[in-house]
Amino acid sequence: MHDFRLITEGRLDRFLTERIEPSIYTRSEALSVSMWEAPDEPVPAAQALSEQYKPFEVGQPWGKPWGTVWFHITGTVPADFGKTPGHTVELLVDLGFNINSPGFQCEGIVWNSDGTIVKALSPRNNWIPVAGPTIDLYVEAAANPNVAEAFIFAPTVLGDKATAGSDPIYRLQQVEVAERNDEVWALRQDIWTLRGLMRELSTEVPRRADLLTAFESMLNAMDPEDVPGTASAGRAELAEVMGRPAYASAHRIVATGHAHIDSAWLWPVRETIRKCARTFSNVVALMDAYPEFVFSCSSAQQLAWMKEFYPDLFLRIKEKVKAGQFVPVGGMWVESDTNMPGGEALARQFVVGKTFFLEEFGVDTQEVWLPDSFGYSGALPQIVKAAGSKWFLTQKISWNQTNKFPHHTFEWEGIDGTRVFTHFPPVDTYNSELSGAELAHAQRNYREKGRGNVSLVPFGWGDGGGGPTREMLAAAARTNDLEGSPRVRIGSASSFFQEAQDENKRIPVWVGEMYLELHRGTYTSQSNTKRGNRRSEHLLREAELWATTATIRNGAQYPYEELSRIWQLVLLQQFHDILPGSSISWVHQDAERNYAAISRDLESVITKSAEQAAGIGDIRLLLNATPHSRDGVSALGAAPIKESGAPVATSVKDGVHVLDNGLIKAAVDSAGRLVSLVDYASGRESIAPNTFGNHLELHRDIPNQWDAWDIDEHYRQNVTSLEETTRPVMFEEGMACVVVARNTGKSEIIQRISLTPGAKSISITTEIDWQENDKLLKLGFPFDVRADRSAAETQFGHVFRPTHENTSWEAAKFEICAHRWIHVGEPGYGVAVTNDASYGHDVSRSIRDDGGTTTRVRLSLLRAPKYPDPNSDRGPHSFTVTVRPGAEIADAVEEGYRTNLTARMFSGAHTVEPLFVLSNPGIVIEAVKLAEDHSGDVIVRLYESLGQRSTGTIQAGFATRSVNTTDLLERDHPGEAGVATGTDHAKLTLRPFQLVTLRFTR
Repeated sequence: MHDFRLITEGRLDRFLTERIEPSIYTRSEALSVSMWEAPDEPVPAAQALSEQYKPFEVGQPWGKPWGTVWFHITGTVPADFGKTPGHTVELLVDLGFNINSPGFQCEGIVWNSDGTIVKALSPRNNWIPVAGPTIDLYVEAAANPNVAEAFIFAPTVLGDKATAGSDPIYRLQQVEVAERNDEVWALRQDIWTLRGLMRELSTEVPRRADLLTAFESMLNAMDPEDVPGTASAGRAELAEVMGRPAYASAHRIVATGHAHIDSAWLWPVRETIRKCARTFSNVVALMDAYPEFVFSCSSAQQLAWMKEFYPDLFLRIKEKVKAGQFVPVGGMWVESDTNMPGGEALARQFVVGKTFFLEEFGVDTQEVWLPDSFGYSGALPQIVKAAGSKWFLTQKISWNQTNKFPHHTFEWEGIDGTRVFTHFPPVDTYNSELSGAELAHAQRNYREKGRGNVSLVPFGWGDGGGGPTREMLAAAARTNDLEGSPRVRIGSASSFFQEAQDENKRIPVWVGEMYLELHRGTYTSQSNTKRGNRRSEHLLREAELWATTATIRNGAQYPYEELSRIWQLVLLQQFHDILPGSSISWVHQDAERNYAAISRDLESVITKSAEQAAGIGDIRLLLNATPHSRDGVSALGAAPIKESGAPVATSVKDGVHVLDNGLIKAAVDSAGRLVSLVDYASGRESIAPNTFGNHLELHRDIPNQWDAWDIDEHYRQNVTSLEETTRPVMFEEGMACVVVARNTGKSEIIQRISLTPGAKSISITTEIDWQENDKLLKLGFPFDVRADRSAAETQFGHVFRPTHENTSWEAAKFEICAHRWIHVGEPGYGVAVTNDASYGHDVSRSIRDDGGTTTRVRLSLLRAPKYPDPNSDRGPHSFTVTVRPGAEIADAVEEGYRTNLTARMFSGAHTVEPLFVLSNPGIVIEAVKLAEDHSGDVIVRLYESLGQRSTGTIQAGFATRSVNTTDLLERDHPGEAGVATGTDHAKLTLRPFQLVTLRFTR
């Protein structure tokens, strides 16, 4: 016997693809095409529309990689097109789409001849409405190469315009005016939804048999030779099963339109700007046709681009925002990485992003929207709340390699105890098309059953943009109340969060970071981009501090606009495919150029501000921007250095070079290995017996996939210890500095191990000309401490992670992120390792034969992935690492600032008293700036840095009328716990890692 179900399904699939889909457009006529090719980079529409066009034929090749071709389409609509009710006239254009996914190939935007946008073109969205009897349209066609190549991760030259070639890569396939049969199109949507539902139902469920029977009846009712004439009959046979309501207990889904547009990735920023215009023009066009459609847009930067480059489209967007259809969400400048940005930078993502939304749209976003970032810092909940937001959404944790995250709707508790209501959509995608499979997965997968019954589904083509389509809206309408399916309603993210918060009882809690068990290589890939970010963050700290000081002390003009522009550029570079190093070469070349310009501009601001604050003279001043005193100079002030500490004694015996400043003593053997590091205060050796620090190790680094993104655990199985030197180890002439030269393959490595008077740490600078492929270079230090956990700096605090692997959750954290420092210790003794540009680390422990424990800290210096940038990190690099023995957490905090804010000397006329004095160094001032409202008030951001309850007083060193607490956006926030304010000071009793923003009114 034959299986009736299989016969019906096979018959249905063939009838759909061979009969129904080809019958959606019943008639078509070709149109005339001409073209103009932009000589290099894209040009404004006004220019392109005025150029001379030449004839072009369908079937001809077009478009060099990353090039732009403008097509002019003209013609007349046949007189009888669209005259029959139920028939719609549309223009169909196929630019040469070669895969079904939008955003990873050619795409276009359609312009009226008056320079206004109609909508965009991409696979699955290649139609344009036709309103009149004549057609006169322009298509700005982007020949973006498919750098993804189905994600086979093969090296490609396409990611750099200089190497991508000049031969055309696409062929124009279709330019026709066509008549759409609306009933056939609707039938296709009925079948798509019901077939998708049917395939998710068990064969034992009666509903599945009913659907099969209905399909059989539909097939019998229709004439395969006259699909348009019998489509209504077919729909009638499906009407009864389509009309059955959902179960009372069906899962509820709030579907919100979305288009995840990576602000740079497999395309440069300049192309992202056009991707946004293409996607948003589609979105507003859909809103005109579907008043119920709601779209969530998360990045202020992308809307700022629309305001700058597409002002007419931006006005249309503003109208849809006012109508409640186009909904700003997220509140950040970009969907940034959250592992690596510093505390103040992550705060500014919200300050700058939310301010833009408030000023342009009057919207105070409440939901933080980060579906695709590569893990989520434990500092985020506090930052979210301090920004005035209350909800958090992510999706990426569904990518975990080892452990399944246990919740979908929960309270997320950060490092300071702040909690934020969080949702992790069980649909496991942020690019849903509302298919039966996706909806059923969301219902099955939802882990809070019994506590709640509603989840969010972001729908629309994404990553490369595209957004929702009319087919997706049809699917939403058909699953609004459909037996066997979750109930789907289109709505805003905020409406979902409010509904979920109202219904969820006994909400579970997740404490600490949400570590992504994947993409661990992003802490290290593209070192120059990471160095640029770290350097820019600290230059901004200095520039704001000294500009504020110059304004207060000498009435200088504060460079509001310049600092705002630079902050926006720095925040853009923190996007989750730029800072993590997972973009094409073009993107990182742009990033390095941007960082070079940022450095020049901020150095200029700092120099000018120092001149205004300290005058111009011949007194050598140390400008101390660190939050701690330094070389006798107060925190945040400028004064002559007070020399302290005995000169460094150097000696050589049996090939061992010794550095000794009376506080610590270091020994480096003839192989350049750090064999001893002792602090005199404890008298204790920090280097574990029979081991050595300054250990360079080269690992084979070939991930299973996702080259630039991943470091897989098996990298540990292949390692080469770099111990051979290429010339004798020796002191640098006249310096307390040991020079070590090594190489590996074609890469040369020069290290300088140095000690300065009064220093409590030894400094190691590693300069590398990196020429490796598929390798990972680590720098390690084995310490004689029994540390069952490490402390790693994160935004506004630090996070503890176990050094053991008792569970699969701990074992999965074999590569971790730290900011400026890592600390390992046991009661009474610890060691701090700081860095000036590294984020990737690993910490492990082992038991020695003598019963002691060795805790090993290693920094990941460089990788060499070949996709998507085949030349990733090739060239010169420099890293500074310090090791401070006998260190507590407070020492690690101080050492981290010193390493990243190198001593800045300036010839001035007089000392500069600090604007603020804090009585407790454990409470750290992170930023000093003037208020964003140009009032002249001074804003101070500070936090408790030690992870303990801390008390202290902050005193202003200038005349003030009042001190008030604010949120991150500098809005009044009275009643901040642990803060008692006076007219010129504030008394602080802060919980561990508490973040506080103060406004000092002059």
